[in-house]
Amino acid sequence: MKKTVYIETTIPSYYYNQRNAPEMAALGQWTRDWWDNERLDYELVSSSFVADELSAGQHPSKGEKLALMKSVTLLPYSEEIGRIVEVYVAHKLMPNDPLGDALHLAYASFYKCDVLLSWNCRHIVNFHNTGHIQHVNGLLGLHVPALLTSFQLLQKELSE
Repeated sequence: MKKTVYIETTIPSYYYNQRNAPEMAALGQWTRDWWDNERLDYELVSSSFVADELSAGQHPSKGEKLALMKSVTLLPYSEEIGRIVEVYVAHKLMPNDPLGDALHLAYASFYKCDVLLSWNCRHIVNFHNTGHIQHVNGLLGLHVPALLTSFQLLQKELSE
């Protein structure tokens, strides 16, 4: 059975990254490497909120980012997810933005995804938050997905 990977908004954003700074180019390359070469090894899921985030505002490659997500299964919203988000915010696990980072973690936890894939290293893929996330999800009786970047999920060896 394939492992389930929840795709957060930063993944399609970095796939189509157009920033020239070397670190931004590397994040984009690792995202494209994983998406183009390894994503078929996984069951990809997300939420309609990712499409909503990608649809908002004006940004480069907006249509392409949305098209990239067409092959990803969207998980249905549940009132329980909303309650989980409230607990996350109350426990200061994530910023007080009910349609932001807490929502992605709630989806991935509620649906028992193996991985929440993100480049949001401030709030989601952050070693310093891991223990707090495990504690709060434990209180709620929720699964804790692995919080990873595309680079961490790449299975190929890097050449020097």
